[in-house]
Amino acid sequence: KKQAELEAEIDAAFTTATEELEAFEAPQSEKETAKKGRVVFRTAKTSGPAMHIESVRRLIKRITDEVFATVKADKGIQQGDLRKVQAMVESKILPNVNLQRMTSAAVGRPWRQATPEQKQRLQEEFKNLLIYTYAGAAAQIKDQTIEYRPMRNHPDDAEVIVRTLVRNKGDAIQLDYRLEKADGSWKIYDVNVLGAWLVQTYQSSFAQEVSASGIDGLIAKLVERNKQLAARKVAG
Repeated sequence: KKQAELEAEIDAAFTTATEELEAFEAPQSEKETAKKGRVVFRTAKTSGPAMHIESVRRLIKRITDEVFATVKADKGIQQGDLRKVQAMVESKILPNVNLQRMTSAAVGRPWRQATPEQKQRLQEEFKNLLIYTYAGAAAQIKDQTIEYRPMRNHPDDAEVIVRTLVRNKGDAIQLDYRLEKADGSWKIYDVNVLGAWLVQTYQSSFAQEVSASGIDGLIAKLVERNKQLAARKVAG
């Protein structure tokens, strides 16, 4: 039988049991048991797949709302103040990001050969790169609205995509998020802007650098790039 038919039959069974107990003046404890069974079933039915998907969408909406509110209330962030942008990213965004997965995916196969110290440095420099990238994006936040598109994931998926459109005076920018569920909470591990996933964007350039000068060469390149971005923001 189809899922909907089974649910209808179970719900009807609980309803019938409750009505029969009422009609035959059964003990109050038995009536309450039947009623509780019906309530529990209906709650489980409505809080399963739909709530699973809705919880992910709510997380993205909460992060977005908090970031937009913070940026709009702080002229320093709007002007690219790196100290303030970093504070916002570390308090509002990073707690909801699996930074290690993002970094390891961007580095690719060489990540497995990296030493613990190299992994730590790669993760730190990648985080800084994200902060400088976000500093430029934060300056563009003004009166945009976010449209949350339908999700296509299976209710039991441990990895999902939340698709959104950022609208600004008629123009729409695609902004999607890949999330994974681990230890009971959802974490972002990739972002798609205008059809380009962030991790994939870095993979090819990182691979070329590792091939040419190894993991230490990639770390040095990231350090150099971050210094350039920091100087540009200060100069700006």
